[in-house]
Formats: sequence, C-alpha cells, structure tokens
Amino acid sequence: MRVLQVLFLMLLPALVNAAAVTEYQVASPDKRIVVKVGLTDAKLYYTVNSGGAPVLLKSKLGLVREDQDFSVGMSLVSAAPQILITDEYDLATAKRRNIKYAANRRVFHFKNKAGKLLDLIFQVSNDGVAFRYHFPERSTDVKKITAELTSYRFNADTKGWLQPMSDSKTGWEKSNPSYEEYYEQGIAVGKASPIKAGWVYPALFQAGNNWALVSETFPDGNYCGTRLQAQSPNGEYAVGFPQSTEVFPGGALNPESKLPWYTPWRIITVGSLKTITESTLGTDVAKPAAKMDLTFVKPGQSSWSWVIMKDDSTKYSVQKRFIDYAADMQWEYCLIDADWDTRIGYDKIQELADYAKTKNIGLILWYNSAGSWNTTPYHPRNQMLTRESRIKTFERLSKMGIKGVKVDFFGGDGQSMMQYYVDILKDALTYNILVNFHGATLPRGLQRTYPNLVTTEAIKGMEFATFVQKNQDIQAEHCATIPFVRNVFDPMDFTPMVFGQIPKIKRKTTNAFQLALPVLFLSGVQHMAETDESMKTAPDYVKTFLRHLPGRWDEVRFIDGYPGKLVVMARKTGNRWIIAGINGENVDKDVKIDLTYFSKFIKRSMITDGSEEFSFAPGEVTAGKSQIVKVKGNGGFVITLEQ
Repeated sequence: MRVLQVLFLMLLPALVNAAAVTEYQVASPDKRIVVKVGLTDAKLYYTVNSGGAPVLLKSKLGLVREDQDFSVGMSLVSAAPQILITDEYDLATAKRRNIKYAANRRVFHFKNKAGKLLDLIFQVSNDGVAFRYHFPERSTDVKKITAELTSYRFNADTKGWLQPMSDSKTGWEKSNPSYEEYYEQGIAVGKASPIKAGWVYPALFQAGNNWALVSETFPDGNYCGTRLQAQSPNGEYAVGFPQSTEVFPGGALNPESKLPWYTPWRIITVGSLKTITESTLGTDVAKPAAKMDLTFVKPGQSSWSWVIMKDDSTKYSVQKRFIDYAADMQWEYCLIDADWDTRIGYDKIQELADYAKTKNIGLILWYNSAGSWNTTPYHPRNQMLTRESRIKTFERLSKMGIKGVKVDFFGGDGQSMMQYYVDILKDALTYNILVNFHGATLPRGLQRTYPNLVTTEAIKGMEFATFVQKNQDIQAEHCATIPFVRNVFDPMDFTPMVFGQIPKIKRKTTNAFQLALPVLFLSGVQHMAETDESMKTAPDYVKTFLRHLPGRWDEVRFIDGYPGKLVVMARKTGNRWIIAGINGENVDKDVKIDLTYFSKFIKRSMITDGSEEFSFAPGEVTAGKSQIVKVKGNGGFVITLEQ
C-alpha cells in the first residue's frame, strides 16, 4: 500500500497536467495533414502539421462578444467523431470545370464559464484546412463580436509573400482600400506591415518544405471581411477587423447577428506550390449557389479601350471600332468605361448595343458604386446605392440588351459594405446581368454563391503600369507572384496583354510575356488591354492563338515556378492544352518542360520572343520528351498541344 501511495504522489503532477491539456486531432483523407485542437489553461488552440513537419505552431482560437467571452474559461462539452464529407460542383470562373472536394470533418462543442455554447468546425482535405465558429443557441436580440482571436503562428524561419492592406480613405479621391498594393517578397515572419491596416488575403508562407496560403470565405451578410493584423510578434499573425470608416453609411462595421450564427470559413491551403496553385479550397467551402438557370453566364474575352487610350476613348466612334475589334478577334464582349452616360448618352449606347448584337458581341457598362465614402467624380454614380435604383437600372439595361456591369470604387470591408456587394449581385442576377467589381475587396469565393460575379479587380493591375514608370518597372516580378496568391481561388480582372507602346511609359516586359498572361491569369471575362490599332501589327499566328483562347478551362497543372521569379502552368480545354510561362526576373533562363504526357498530341506550336524588341517568334515543340525553352529576361512563351 505504501508503495502505491508513493507512486501515486510521483505521478500526480503528470496526471494534473494531463487533465489540464485536452487535445484531439483531425486528419486529411490521405493522413498527410494533421490538425490538433485543444485547451491549455481553458484557452482554445490548434496546430497544423503536414508530412510530419510543423506548418502552424500552437495558434489561438476564440471569439469575444459584447455579452459573452469565448476566449477564456472554455471547456469541452463533447467532440463528435470524424466523418468524411464530399462535394462536387461546376463553376464557370474556376481553374477546372468539374470540381470534387473530400474532407474529414469534426465538430468540437465547447462552453464558456457561463455555460454558453460555441462549436468549432474543422474540415481537413488533402490540400488544406478549413474551420469556422458556430453559436448554436438561439436569440431574439442581435449579438455583436468585438474581437476574433484566431491566429496563425509560424516558425521563426518561415518566409512570407504578403500584400499590405491600404488604409481606408487614402489614395486618389480617398478611394482606398482596394487591395492594390505590391507584394512584399519572401519577408521574414514577424516583419510588420508598412501600413497600419495590416495584410490582405490570400497570404502565402513558406514553412520549411511546406507552403501555406491563408484566406477566408465571403461572409453571409453577418460578418465583416477580415485581414491579418499589421503586427505579427514571434511569427504569429492574428485576424484583424476593418478600420472604422469601412462601412456603408449607417451600417454595421464589425460582426453582428442574431443566433444561431456561423462565421466565415478560415482557410489554410497546405502543401507544395503545385498543391497551392491547383487547389480549389477557397470555393470548395464557399456557399453553393441556389438552383437557377445560369446559361447566361458565358465566360470569354473582352475588348476595352480605356486602359491604354483613357477617358478620351469613351465616345461613340471609338466604341464602335472596339466592337468590330472584338468581333474580328472572335471575343465575346466589349467594355465601355466611365462617363459613357454623358460622353455617348443612353440613346447612342442603345445603338451600340443593337450594333454589337449583330456582331454577336455583348456590351458591359461601367458604374460608380460610390456613395459618400469617397470623392471619385466618374459617373453614372450612385445608381447602385438602393434596391429601388438598382432594380430600375438593371431593368433598363436588360431591355437595352446590355450583358454586364463593371461597378467601381467601393468603401472597404465592414459588414455593411460586404452586404452591399451581395445586394448588387442578387439584384443583377434577377435580370441576368454579369458583374465585375473594381476598386473592390477580394471575392473570397463569392463567385460560387453568385455565379454572375465573373471577375473582380482586387489587384494592382495593368492600368497602374500605364500611370507611372515605377509601376511598369516592377511588372515582371509582380505578375510572376500573382498566380501563387491573389489569383489562386478567385477570378481577377488584371486586364492583361499589351504588345504596343504605352503613352509616356517604357514597357519592361516582352510581347511573349504579355501573351502568356491571359492564360496564366484567371478571369471569367478577360478584359484585354491591347488596342485594335496595335493588334493589327501582331503576326497572324498570334492573332489566331488569341482568337481561339478559351473562355473557361477544364483542368490545370502546375509545371514549374517560384513566387516573383518564374511561373509555368498548363491549362486544358477540350482536347487542347496550353502551357504558358513568364520570367519574373531580368535574366535569361532555360526552362525544362517534361512533355512526356503529350506524346500523342499531333498538333504542336510555340510562340516565344523574337530577336527584336517587342517582337514574336514561332518555335518548335518536340512532344514526348523533355524540352528546354529559352526564356528571355522579363520574357515568356506559350505552347499549344492538340490531339
């Protein structure tokens, strides 16, 4: 008996510690990714490992409401067994046509000191982790979240590719924030954002042999859009809320809702760069669209005069030219930009719409979303602000035969502003109107919920490289970063491709680099920056390539690359694969491409850079074995393979 007492006393500290730490795990179907969820000192935490190596160290979980604290004093009520869930869907704006999702799901039921309930839902797939919070109880009053403790803690030697979040009401005509900063390249975790507003999603990290991409899904009208806070002490990035001015006038800033209440999914894609670039996790966990007729959602290419020719091009004669240009290139759309209501007028726009219809071209018209949150002068202005005015506008456009709208200059990520995006999409959907958001937030998978959202800017796009030389100078590195971050999940209106000269700007990327961009960059409608006059000088084989550029893709394969330095990807449509590559550095490179898979592809062609500046050259392709493609500094190539 005495011996047993001594042993018990010796083991007591360990037993007490074990009781204080309760840990559970969720693994991916292939068991490569393992998430552990637990409590330490009554505080929630989680970790993420991949292939046995740590990706996220012990990171925080929890929420604080005005009426209840779910960050401390927590205890586990129960942990549901792990179950496999599956999903399958099609999405016109995605990197592949048919998308399949499989994940192991586990729900953890917690309570706080007052006995109030909080569920934590984890889904772990072979390409990453998604989790969200759920308040399962019911309330008749509105609850308000004052803080979210969710964090992502990395090892000190982790590197990040992060875009600073612009401060609200800064920039031209106080039009920020609009996700239009350059990415910090390979920075040490813990480095503070140069802008106090923080860092935007998606945020890319290299943790040893693993890469991780952090993002979230779009809120369902009951949450704000978030970002990573500016400070990340010891490599720990915490979720941050918007700045106080990021609201629709009179609307909510931070999260508020009646109960029950689900928060948006927090997303961490985990694996190699191939895993990151081929993942669809951002839409896999997004809210599915309601059953509806979506035959009007037709992806494609669009001509667009403004990016090179600016405001003076918004006139009847030029837009008629660009309709002809789109028809000649066998594209689907023509975008008419700001101030069309006065520079051209509704009657003449109707004439253009009727003319475009004879050419099988759809018109897209620009609108200024803005209310009082900025001072932008462009118009039509304010027609999106109320449901009454939106319905009136969309009904008129529908009768005119207009196919889509480009809505610009939004006011941030507050809950009410995020709801504004949803309201526009809902009303546009009623009239089969396609939507392109500019000066806008990240889509966060919203295109799955509302498939009429064909693209969104949320990037420092081509137009910035036409404003000042310093933006042009960084284009190669910038474009070679985007496929690993911003454009991984969501369609992006970068408005690529210029072969000719840009007024007052010296171009720093080659023609083949530019030709590769519409393949590398995903957008439901790809608005081409190249003008009709400049396109006339392009070789016939280049125009043929662009005339057969797909509007949507069936499959994607990552071939080679590294953020900011190189991108080589293959995309499939039907029985045709297109391999596109760009060099993000101003040094020539030999890029090795394994073409073994394509040994049975009979039709083969390649377009590279010519010997003269801003020229093209045809190249030879030897399918069935590896091929070295010589890529100029800031250059590119495209390879087409058909059976």
